[in-house]
Amino acid sequence: MSRELQLFLCAVQFLTRLPTPRLKGFEPDWVSRGARYFPLVGLLVGGACALVFWAASQVWSGWLPAILAITTGVLITGAFHEDGLADTADGLGGGADPAKRLAIMKDSRIGTYGALALGLGLALKAAALATLPAGLGAWALIAAHGTGRGASVIVMRLLPYVGAPRASKWKAAPVGLSLGEMLIALVFAGLPLALSPDGVVVQGLLLASLLALGLALIARRLLGGYTGDVLGAVEQVFEIGFLLGVSAAFALAAAPRTGG
Repeated sequence: MSRELQLFLCAVQFLTRLPTPRLKGFEPDWVSRGARYFPLVGLLVGGACALVFWAASQVWSGWLPAILAITTGVLITGAFHEDGLADTADGLGGGADPAKRLAIMKDSRIGTYGALALGLGLALKAAALATLPAGLGAWALIAAHGTGRGASVIVMRLLPYVGAPRASKWKAAPVGLSLGEMLIALVFAGLPLALSPDGVVVQGLLLASLLALGLALIARRLLGGYTGDVLGAVEQVFEIGFLLGVSAAFALAAAPRTGG
């Protein structure tokens, strides 16, 4: 098995609960090295969600296709990124200093801030997705999942790791993420954007980038850098922003125009 295939399968194992072949000679560094494939894994997850959304839209309208699609993503990933969003909200909202915030984020219990962030995040994604037709919604899911994981890779590259390795699900590589690895990830993340329908990609990326940037800056100020939970939160915030931006663009394009 080639090294690149091993790194891709490692990324699949890390980000999802999909069955994969057993990796021989696994090294902790593989998770960081496999980050170049995080957006590609996102495209696979988003593709499954898109298929469910499109198929359900042939039967139902409104919220049900959106909820089924989001549930599909949660089942495939084991709520991996949603857990990071909840932990990050609890830590950033409840700690008085970086050490306390990190301690709260390691606690497996969910607090008020985490519950609110999780509930509101899922509701916003479902509400935005429910406004979109089947084809556009399916594309938006693929693009949101791919670009959201691309955003987390950018954070890995630009911010220092501040988590405690022994208490984390993964240990950041000593060398960190290279520029080349980040660019490879961004190429994968950008694949669905080349097929953007109805010119909605700018609005989706703009709102998503602003939200993810804001969260990354807050994490740098309050924690000193990123943890695995912060990466999950960045991915979720980017997804939410992207779907909201696409939904807004669609609504504005569909609104009747009045002439003077």
